[in-house]
Amino acid sequence: MEDRRAAALERRIRVWLVVFVVCLVLSGLTAFPLVHEVRWLDGMGLPAGLGDWISRVREGLEATDAKYPFVLYGTDWLAFAHLVIAVAFYGVYRDPVRNIWVVEFGMIACGGIIPLALICGPIRGIPFWWTVIDMSFGVFGVIPLYGLRRMIKRLETYGLAA
Repeated sequence: MEDRRAAALERRIRVWLVVFVVCLVLSGLTAFPLVHEVRWLDGMGLPAGLGDWISRVREGLEATDAKYPFVLYGTDWLAFAHLVIAVAFYGVYRDPVRNIWVVEFGMIACGGIIPLALICGPIRGIPFWWTVIDMSFGVFGVIPLYGLRRMIKRLETYGLAA
């Protein structure tokens, strides 16, 4: 009976991991075509405050891309970092108990988003409401990771290490 519970728990852990990794990869991939995405967003007829901000971002990205395209290389590295971090979660998929530290690392990274956004957002002239959106990635990221950590701790009590 306990083996079946442990196997079911391990399946649930793996499903949540896949969902989290897919979201992490998608988040990273969106950093590559940034100029095109912002152009697309700007043409959507967004509400005034958001639409004005997106237009300003589009203008800045287009000017940077036209004159200094190498600056956008930084967003390529941002995308790459998301993909590398996603790969690290494969260890948790293989052996959740042994690699719980990756989940804890992810939780720490999610927590780090908040002070980064609160400090760097104002320095870079980011509107506060956008800073709140950025911080929400940390909040919404830590929720499944916290759940994963709890499930892995429970799996550990079954004495199984995949």
